[in-house]
Amino acid sequence: MDSQKRLLIVDDNPLFRKAIVGFFGDRFKVLEAGTCAQGQEFLGRESVDLAILDEQLPDGSGLDLCRNLFQLHPFAKVIYVTAFPSFEHAVKALKVGAHDYLSKPFEVAALGHAVDRLISVSALERVGRLEAWRTQTDGHNAILVGNSPPMSEVRRIVHLAAGSDASVLITGETGTGKGLVARAIHHASPRGQSPFVTLNCSALPENLIEAELFGWTRGAFTGAVNSREGVLEMAEGGTLFLDEIGEMPMHLQVKLLSVLEDRTVTPLGGRVGERIDVRIVAATNALLEKAIESKRFRADLYFRLNVLRIEMPALRDHLEDLPELSAFLQSHLTGHGSAVPLSNGELTLMATYAWPGNVRELKNVLERAYLLGAPPSTFLRGEGGIRPAPAPFDPASAPLQTLAELEQEHLLRALNLHQGNLTRAAEALGISLSTLKRRVKVPARAGSD
Repeated sequence: MDSQKRLLIVDDNPLFRKAIVGFFGDRFKVLEAGTCAQGQEFLGRESVDLAILDEQLPDGSGLDLCRNLFQLHPFAKVIYVTAFPSFEHAVKALKVGAHDYLSKPFEVAALGHAVDRLISVSALERVGRLEAWRTQTDGHNAILVGNSPPMSEVRRIVHLAAGSDASVLITGETGTGKGLVARAIHHASPRGQSPFVTLNCSALPENLIEAELFGWTRGAFTGAVNSREGVLEMAEGGTLFLDEIGEMPMHLQVKLLSVLEDRTVTPLGGRVGERIDVRIVAATNALLEKAIESKRFRADLYFRLNVLRIEMPALRDHLEDLPELSAFLQSHLTGHGSAVPLSNGELTLMATYAWPGNVRELKNVLERAYLLGAPPSTFLRGEGGIRPAPAPFDPASAPLQTLAELEQEHLLRALNLHQGNLTRAAEALGISLSTLKRRVKVPARAGSD
């Protein structure tokens, strides 16, 4: 039973309405109305998933109610019923948007079949709307932030790549945004409305990568009770992003090279290859040239993938983009498209950090700072682990600090040592968690250095 789904029955025959309630009452919340006015009242205050509308009602026609229904509930399904069937009536009903047309008298079971069919159609349409929303969202999120020379060069090659169907190899350290660039290429290309499918070659065991990549036929191996298409077929008409391509086993590299050259895919257990139209974008944080020398990566596959190459810069190599990147990431954290600017002093501290985790680490640091209400620099790490704490207070060589300032310095040092974990910091300080939350203060983020 789906208590969230509502079925509206508008018919002036109370016995017919009673039969509908009895038949569908365990699956839907059934709303009963005997007139257009009563039906309109339900439309104004209830969500309606499915409606059964009679043609002739005491105060109007089901056709008029149908028009109003779609204005308020555009995704609802309508079954139009009439005791006076005619071709003309059927055409009118379908023109105003009815999805099915039944002539009285009919078996309630026949109505049940019509309802089942329309509920299935609604579910499929909802999946389609979700996929369209994801595609649109992915496109909006595939934004390359930063105007530094390295990022400007990345943007230039992305533009070139979007205008062709050539394979692309994206290289760079972990966390630099290789997946984001792959999405940007896809959404800027003519394939942008088609699927964007990702396979991480390092996330699956070797014996599963082949099945995920090429799919399988029924009975291809133990447990293959049904056939299933692989990601190459799932990406038909669109883009397949192979992340961590350097981790792909050698025997699969041969099969992938064959796909790139022949544009056909043969599933496990299959005998006939299927033609595919897929663009391949690959990424790696490994040095494939060295992998070729050590016989861990095929040179012919490398040259086939490396038609266009994008080298993603490490964050430490374009720190001038740090303010714009931070503002962009913060706006997504807040969820309302705006962010409180970081102070110049905070940005200066962040610019002295090496950012070994690159933009991914920046995102994690900003998220932690946002959730815990502390400056981002509190959570930065040095080469040996935790970022060194401030030097101890020396009254002989430094100006006198207030007790409040000393307390704040000590609290922030504790947070730093425990990587922003408030509970562990409070335990180390010997105070309660609520006391720590009450006493720690967040420095001003705007208009201050």
